[in-house]
Amino acid sequence: MKIRKADHSDVEALVSIIRASFKTVADRFNLTLENCPRHPSNCTQDWVAAALDQGVHYYILEMDEGPVGCVALEQAGPDVCYMERLAVLPDLRNQGLGRALADFALKQAKTLGCNRVEIGIIAEQLDLKDWYAKIGFTDNGEKEFPHLPFRVAFMVYALS
Repeated sequence: MKIRKADHSDVEALVSIIRASFKTVADRFNLTLENCPRHPSNCTQDWVAAALDQGVHYYILEMDEGPVGCVALEQAGPDVCYMERLAVLPDLRNQGLGRALADFALKQAKTLGCNRVEIGIIAEQLDLKDWYAKIGFTDNGEKEFPHLPFRVAFMVYALS
């Protein structure tokens, strides 16, 4: 297993991983292109390329079979990063790969000088919320957005 920084040559692999990983979430919560066009299950090469161009750091997890997971880290301010697009191919879940990606992203955020890492997830996805809590993320409120068919739960991880 190796985690490395991704670049524009990895865009196609990143999109494939993100779409496949988040499709299970989209299916579970009935999210479609029509009711949730910006959900990661609808990710495009343009989205990832634009994020890379804007300074979002993507990291890709590779195993012998090739790229199998990824995570993105966006520095939102001098002391805060957003962790996004944490994805592991469905057939390879529950093997510690997501945790390895999360731990890697948290270390990277610290090297960027951040004091905290924030995430947003579907509030009703309690299993994921519990998973992040086990890593050390704490609740930071919920919010409803008019353009989303679900409530968003925010969580934060203190690095210092």
